[in-house]
Amino acid sequence: MFAITFAQVGQVAVQILPDAVLLEPTDVVVQVEMAGLCGSDLHPFWGREQGLDPGTVMGHEFVGRVIEVGSQVQKFRTGDLVFAPFSTNCGQCFYCSNGLPSRCPQGQLFGWRQADAGLHGGQSQFVRVPLADGTLLPVPATMSHELALLLGDNLSTGYYCAELAGVSADGLFAVIGCGNVGLMALVAAGQLGCRQLIAIDPVPERRALAEQLGARALPPGPEALAEVRRCSEGRGADGVLELVGLPAAQQLAYDLVRPGGTIATVGCHCDQTFAFSPVQAYDKNLTYRTGRCPARHYMERLWQRPEILALDVAPFITHRFQLDEGPRAYDLFSQRQDGIVKGIFDLR
Repeated sequence: MFAITFAQVGQVAVQILPDAVLLEPTDVVVQVEMAGLCGSDLHPFWGREQGLDPGTVMGHEFVGRVIEVGSQVQKFRTGDLVFAPFSTNCGQCFYCSNGLPSRCPQGQLFGWRQADAGLHGGQSQFVRVPLADGTLLPVPATMSHELALLLGDNLSTGYYCAELAGVSADGLFAVIGCGNVGLMALVAAGQLGCRQLIAIDPVPERRALAEQLGARALPPGPEALAEVRRCSEGRGADGVLELVGLPAAQQLAYDLVRPGGTIATVGCHCDQTFAFSPVQAYDKNLTYRTGRCPARHYMERLWQRPEILALDVAPFITHRFQLDEGPRAYDLFSQRQDGIVKGIFDLR
């Protein structure tokens, strides 16, 4: 099979690998029809996350058809169109049963192999899905591939962040980072009734999309801080949604939030320390909420809601690639070139 693999920091490669096969009776093999390129893929690409084995198939967002079914799989049959969260889940343990499948003890991240252990990702023609009954969901006939792909990660994570931040109709909320997860957080905030949104991102094309979603969009810097102060009688934002995962974004979130407010962080931080101190958090009576999105839980919550099924996701998917364009796609995305916001690999 053709696949996009991690070669070294700053470089991916297109390789021909053995086809994915069943290894456990609870597995299925999926023929990938669409795979996503996510900001989280850039953490090992840039070397912020270390330990990824060279040769690992990249990517954790995919939609495809089941082509092989393990003997203990009960919910899926050959030919089913399915979509996946970014991690596997057993569906039965304490965490899966209590809305936190991202912490399933049996769970594994797609696209992460370290010391010859782990799972290959979905930027390939085929992918093995362990714990298929607890991990996958069928794609409804009324749902596009693109929406299913976003719901498996970006849209679920955006909703999670909005709910962590306590987004409501009455407050002022700031979103830091208008990549696709940030844009999906703006979608979620709008659906949760928020009337005052300020979006912050250095990329003009992303700010334009944020404006289309009803936010006042600004580049990071003094103007953004002044606008938040102006809209809140000088207090600061009731909640800040931080979707970048870098110290500068964490510090900006602290600067923007009011005393007694909430910072919700789903940007994947790789640093060992906070950008602000425990004393500073104490002095602001700050609530800081973070963690890996329980995507499978949100997929099941959201997948049949009319407002989700009616969502037009076309504006958020700016680039389409073939698998053999993997190095070019990663270069464009990592350098923020050509106005890229969300890239997908369309294998149909």
